[in-house]
Amino acid sequence: MGDNVLKTEGLTLHYGGSQILNGIDMTAAKGEITCVMGTNGVGKTSLLKAISGTHAFSAGAMTMNGEAIKSASAHAMAQKGVGYVPQGRDIFPLLTVRENMETAFACLPRSEHFIPDHIFGLFPILKEFLNRRGGDLSGGQQQQLAIARALITKPRLLLLDEPTEGIQPNIIQQIGRVIALLREQADMAIILVEQYFSFAYDLGDRFYILERGAVKISGPKAQLDRQDLLAGMSV
Repeated sequence: MGDNVLKTEGLTLHYGGSQILNGIDMTAAKGEITCVMGTNGVGKTSLLKAISGTHAFSAGAMTMNGEAIKSASAHAMAQKGVGYVPQGRDIFPLLTVRENMETAFACLPRSEHFIPDHIFGLFPILKEFLNRRGGDLSGGQQQQLAIARALITKPRLLLLDEPTEGIQPNIIQQIGRVIALLREQADMAIILVEQYFSFAYDLGDRFYILERGAVKISGPKAQLDRQDLLAGMSV
């Protein structure tokens, strides 16, 4: 178990008059994959938006690397070390693969405005397609590009929202290998929101099952029964 990179206490979030998250307590540790699971509409994406600064939380506390976060923009959270790969990927369709990756430079000092070689080691296809437009890539290639772009920011906390959604099985396997490798390197915490149970279960170290915006089941993998987790996913 690594050091906690992220801790939330009583995290609550509203959209307009609707309460979407209801007092979420969770931690994400360096060198671990924390899986957030549950049926559609329980608040998984909203939780990542709150952590990433994309949507301000209404109440509760959040600390990152021991620093209390009151409210911070997505750009400020990126500078603090949050890499966010949103559902839908948010690739710029008219920019090339290279230009899409270079958008990550916005939260790096000028001396680090280059694409590290290890990115192409993780995702060789991106080197081949550097000059291809983002909109011309397949869904799986776009997902690889979105993860690569987040990794260029050197995140201490990587948020992945449904990385397997709509992707062909061979690419799912490759993305799984990349996520496992990032955990082994043990220099970041990873929060994975995922509907594909066996993918998440194989990778996860710690699990949070949400129901109606609250944590229903949580704990390290070793203390949780696979069938209980699976049942919690399908209620």
